[in-house]
Amino acid sequence: MKRIPLSLLLLTFLAFSGCAHRADLNKQEKFLAASPRSILIVPVVNNSVDITAADYLLSTLTIPLAERGYYVFPINAVKRVLEDDGLADSALVHSAPTSKLANLFGADVVLYVVVEQWDAKYMFLTTTTTVALYYQIRDGKTDDVLWENRVKMVYQPDPGVNSGSVAGLVASLIVKAVVAAIEKGSPNYMPLAHQANANALLRYPGTGIPLGPYAPVEQKN
Repeated sequence: MKRIPLSLLLLTFLAFSGCAHRADLNKQEKFLAASPRSILIVPVVNNSVDITAADYLLSTLTIPLAERGYYVFPINAVKRVLEDDGLADSALVHSAPTSKLANLFGADVVLYVVVEQWDAKYMFLTTTTTVALYYQIRDGKTDDVLWENRVKMVYQPDPGVNSGSVAGLVASLIVKAVVAAIEKGSPNYMPLAHQANANALLRYPGTGIPLGPYAPVEQKN
């Protein structure tokens, strides 16, 4: 079997990395060219099995965007206006023209978020909690996608196992079982959602969004 030279593999990796980096820059250039000042957050589409996921996530989105330096329309007022306009269902909102949504509020851009996963799965002596989200920002005039990101956060509590003795091992296993049961009964969704928002929106330069016009001066320096 013929071996591929290491130098060729390295060049291939660098080429792909360069393409990915260039794609990120292109997205950021598009976003910067649009120069948005205000962001409309529309109701979240929930593709998970947890019926509360969309509302919980929606409540976490305003602060990071405001801290990033953008005017964010109040989410409760947005929801009421959309319902009055016949857009009570989040799937209908996401399928409506972005320009129509933006015109209702005078927004520059619209943020769409989809919950792809929001669950806690119990396995032997452990529970794995997962939050997976897709974010997209579209231009309020052209409907063009200016920025998008996909983030997945996983949490698995681990109290550790004391293997010093049989009694210690048994006690540790009991503790692990209790911790796993607690996490299953009350999953750690909100910290994961906050972390996902930070990873998706705030990592700049990189995959996040640039600072807005209302960002504090110390952030811009």
